[in-house]
Amino acid sequence: MNYLKFSLFVCLFISLSLIAQTKKISLEEIWSGAFRTESMDVLHSMKDGQHYSVFNFDRTIPATMVDIYDYKTLSKIETLVSSKDIQEINYFTDYSFSGDESKLLLATEEEQIYRHSSRGVYYVYDLSTKTVQKVSDEKIQEPTFSPDGTKIAFELNNNLYIKDLISGELKQFTFDGEKNKIINGISDWVYEEEFAVVRMFHWNSDGDKIAFIRFDETDVPEFSMDIYGKELYPQQQVFKYPKAGEKNSKVSLHLYDLKEDQLTDIKVVKACQDFYIPRIKWTNRSDILSAQYMNRHQNELDLWFLDTAKNTSTLVLSETDKAYIDITDNLTFLNDSSFLWTSEKDGFNHIYHYSKKGDLINQVTKGNWEVTEYYGYDEDNNTVFYQSTENGSINRDVYSVKLNGRNKKRLSKSEGTNSADFSADFTYFINTYSSASTPTEYTLNSASSGNLIKPILDNDVLVEKLSEYGTSKKEFSTINVNGNDLNMWMIKPVDFDPSKVYPLLMFQYSGPGSQQVSNSWFSYNDYWFQYLAQKGYVIACVDGRGTGFKGAEFKKVTYLNLVKYETEDQISAGKKLGALPFIDADRIGIWGWSYGGHMSTNCLLKGNDVFKMAIAVAPVTSWRFYDTIYTERFMRTPQENPDGYDDNSPFNYPELLKGDYLLIHGSGDDNVHVQHTMRMVEALIQADKQFEWAIYPDKNHGIYGGNTRLHLYRKMTNFLDKTLGDKLNQLQKEDRKVESKLKG
Repeated sequence: MNYLKFSLFVCLFISLSLIAQTKKISLEEIWSGAFRTESMDVLHSMKDGQHYSVFNFDRTIPATMVDIYDYKTLSKIETLVSSKDIQEINYFTDYSFSGDESKLLLATEEEQIYRHSSRGVYYVYDLSTKTVQKVSDEKIQEPTFSPDGTKIAFELNNNLYIKDLISGELKQFTFDGEKNKIINGISDWVYEEEFAVVRMFHWNSDGDKIAFIRFDETDVPEFSMDIYGKELYPQQQVFKYPKAGEKNSKVSLHLYDLKEDQLTDIKVVKACQDFYIPRIKWTNRSDILSAQYMNRHQNELDLWFLDTAKNTSTLVLSETDKAYIDITDNLTFLNDSSFLWTSEKDGFNHIYHYSKKGDLINQVTKGNWEVTEYYGYDEDNNTVFYQSTENGSINRDVYSVKLNGRNKKRLSKSEGTNSADFSADFTYFINTYSSASTPTEYTLNSASSGNLIKPILDNDVLVEKLSEYGTSKKEFSTINVNGNDLNMWMIKPVDFDPSKVYPLLMFQYSGPGSQQVSNSWFSYNDYWFQYLAQKGYVIACVDGRGTGFKGAEFKKVTYLNLVKYETEDQISAGKKLGALPFIDADRIGIWGWSYGGHMSTNCLLKGNDVFKMAIAVAPVTSWRFYDTIYTERFMRTPQENPDGYDDNSPFNYPELLKGDYLLIHGSGDDNVHVQHTMRMVEALIQADKQFEWAIYPDKNHGIYGGNTRLHLYRKMTNFLDKTLGDKLNQLQKEDRKVESKLKG
C-alpha cells in the first residue's frame, strides 16, 4: 500500500514536471514584453577612465536618472541627475555630456521623424549649480555642445543656430532653410536612411568654427502619403524622395567662423558634379577638416583634407571598386596626424594605417575574415581594439592588436556574439555577450588580457522563466547550395520525432551585407519561431549569396542583379530541405520583411514547385520605386541597367503565382512605400490570381504601435495554420488516435 502511494506520487510528480516543461508560449506574451532581456542603457565611459554612467528608469517614483558607477567595484557611486529633482522636467529620455563633463544635455518630449531622426525639447543641466537651462522653446534637432561646453549648436526649421549658455544669446547663422527645398546641417531623407547619418554639422576642436553640409532638394521629386489619423479629413505628408535614376539633392560644404561671424564655401576640384558627401570630420588640427566624397555609382571614394585657414584642399586617399564601396565611421586620427581607416580592398574588411599624407604605413589586420567593429586606439600602449569574425562568420569576438599588426589577442572568451564598450583610458571594457543558448550578459573585463574582473548583469531570471516552456535549440550548420556552403540554422519541435514529417517555414532577409544566421540571443521573431515550433512546425533560415561577413566576393556577386542569385539560393535550399525525411515537401513556406518580403514573393513565383505559400511584409516589388543611394549602389541606374531592375520585379510576372500568398504593408511607410504593394496587388488582380492582403493604417516600415504587432503576428500565424497547417493538424489528430488506442 505504501509502495503504491509512493508510485502514484512519483508519477504525479513526473507528470507535473512534464507539464511545467511544456508550457506554451503565447503571442500575447511575446508582444507584451514578457521575455524582454535586461540591458544597460546609454552607457558612457567617464573621462577619468574609472567610472561610467548609465541611463536608468525607476518605475516606482517614476523618474529617469543618470547614475554613476565605479569600474573596479561596479557599485553605484551617485545619481548624477534625476528628473524628480528638476521641477521643469517630468522625465527625460536621453542624455549626453559636455566635453568637460560639467554639463548634461537632457532630451524631453522627443518625437520620431524618420528612422534615425527625432526632434525634442532640450535642457542643459549644470552639475555644479544643479540648475537647468532650456535650449529652445521650440522642438529642435541634434543639439550639440561646443568643445568647451559654453555653447550649443542646433537645427530649427532647416536652419542652424548657436545658443550661448553663459549670456543666453541665440545666434542664427543660416537663413535660407525651407521645407522641401533647403536643409542646413541635417541630412535629407535618403542620406539619413542609407548613410545612417542625421547631424551634418560639426564643431572644430577650438570651438570657433562649424563645418556643415547644405542640401538643396529643390529638384528632387516629391512623394506624398495620406495620413488617415482620426479627423474628418486625412492629412497629406509630402517629402522629397529621390527614386532610382531621379535627381538627388545638390550637396555643398560650408564653414561658419564664429569669431568673424562669416560663412564661406568649401570646395574641392571634382570632375563629376553628381556626388555624395556621406561623412565630414575634423582632424586633430582645428583648421583641417576631412571630407569623404563618393561618385553617384558609389564605386569611388575620395578622402580630402581641407585647410579652412588657407581655403585649400588636398586629396589624401582614393579607393575604387568594380562593384561598390561601403561607408563606415572608422576614420580615426592619431596624435601624429596619421590615421586609421577600414577597407575591403584585399577582399575582406580590415584596418589600415596611413600617414597624414595618405601613404600606406601598414595593414593592421589581415586574414580571410572581417573586422566588424572598430573600438578605438590606445595611444599609450600603441594598441588597436576591434571586433571580428575570425572565430567564424556567425560569431563575434573582441580583439586587440599592436599598431604594427603584431601581438594580436582574443580578449573575449565565450563563443557567440561579443561586443565591447571600453573605458576612456582603455583599462577596462564592458563585454556584452550572448549566444543562441545564452541571453545577454554584461561583464567587466581587463582590456590588456580580456580576463573577467566581475559580472555586472545577467538574464538568469529569463533563463529560469524560459525553462518552464521547453524551448527548442537553434541548430547551426551549413548547407551546400549552388556550389556554396551557406550558413543555416534550424529550429525543430521540442518533441521532434525523426520518423514523422513536419511542415517547413523558411525565414530570410537576404539583403546585401546582411546576416540572419548569427550565434546570438533571441529576437522577437525567434520567440515567434519557438511558438511555431511548439505548434509542430520546423523553421529554417539560410543566408544565401549576397549576405555579409564572408568576404567581398561572396557579398558582391549580386551586383547589378539584386534578388536573382538570392532567389535561386532560397529555392535550391528549399528543395534540399524538402528532401529530408522529416520534412513534408508539399508543405514548405517562406516569409520575410522588406528586402525579405521581396525575396519571399519572388521565391513563391519563381519557385512555385517548391514553395506552397509565402508571406511578404512591407516588400519591395520593383527597385525602380526605391531610393537612389541604396538601389544604385547595387544596381546602377534604371537607365543603365533596365533588365536588372525588371527581370526580378514580381509584379512583372504575377501569372506565376500558384500557392497561397499573404501581402502586408503599412500605409505610412516612408521607406518602402505602399505603392510597392498596390502595384503588386493590381498585377495579381489583372492576372486573376487569388491572394490575401492587409494594410495597417498610418504604420511605418516597422508596423508597430499599440496592438499592431500582436495583430500582425496573429494574422500571419493564422495564415500559416490555414495553408501549411492543414496536413499538420490532420497528422496530429491521427497521432492522438494512435496514442488513444495504445492507452486503451
